[in-house]
Amino acid sequence: MFGSFVAGALAFAFCGAVAAQTPGWPERPVKLVVGFTPGGAADYVGRAVGDALARVLGQPIVIDNKPGAGSSIATDFVAKAAPDGYTLLIASPSSISVNPAIDPKWAGGVQSLVPVSKLTASPLVVAANPQLGIKSIAELIEYAKKNPGKVNFAHAGMGSAPHLGGVLFNQLAGVNITPIPFKGGAPSVQSVIAGDTQVTFATPPSVLPQIKGGRLVGLGVTTTERFPLVPDLPGMREAGLPNYRIDFWYGFFVPAGTPPEIVKKLFEATQLALQRPEVKAALAREGTDVSASASPADFAAFIREENKFWAKLAKDSGAKAD
Repeated sequence: MFGSFVAGALAFAFCGAVAAQTPGWPERPVKLVVGFTPGGAADYVGRAVGDALARVLGQPIVIDNKPGAGSSIATDFVAKAAPDGYTLLIASPSSISVNPAIDPKWAGGVQSLVPVSKLTASPLVVAANPQLGIKSIAELIEYAKKNPGKVNFAHAGMGSAPHLGGVLFNQLAGVNITPIPFKGGAPSVQSVIAGDTQVTFATPPSVLPQIKGGRLVGLGVTTTERFPLVPDLPGMREAGLPNYRIDFWYGFFVPAGTPPEIVKKLFEATQLALQRPEVKAALAREGTDVSASASPADFAAFIREENKFWAKLAKDSGAKAD
């Protein structure tokens, strides 16, 4: 109990120190722009972290869903927003690394963003419609080889991680599962539940509740080994594809030109929000792990390394912009 009291007191003091650094900000609600439809992983993570961030900053965080063009519309919107700390983007590799690689017209928007902090990390989850009758990655590969061109996989948009996860799976498994794009994770998963498509490579918040409810069958996760937050599903080594690995993340960004003191305050407030037990619990329930950056510069360096993997995978896949 004493340790909890000390931790709470330190957090309160830290929060007060944060508020003292940039008096006057924030004086009104902060808009958090999400590049996908409500109900998907980006929306879920944004709301979970945003609620806690609002408590730390003392101002509401207002979610603004702007789906389209693989989340590039949202990215471009934030890049062109006033750099005053009142417009924030939650983005993933599809926005930051993939879209500029497959459509250079979006590169300027990404270059006009300032990284604040990484938020979460997770694998993708491979899931299938129960009527397909398969229960493992090995069975999916066997079925796809016996039925070439007859299996589809739903994804959240061209160049999204679920899209590239399926493309990489085709390459390494030697199968031809046809990609079918949707405007977000939630509608893509619903298509598999309805039987319009058969398989999805989805973010955990989009698909785990459907697996738990028996509406989908979980086949595996895209990390090499089992992921601790999704322990019942095998990793790709266990599933027979040891060279397959995709890790997925979300992070906060603001427009270039945002005052450094606001970026610093937003970073520190984000760290406090991510430490809150209810945030960790909410994300863990959906198979997503908190993964904070050490600093904005640390997040920027992480993105530079990530760009190499995602941009190469996008180009190798032949993905085209929506």
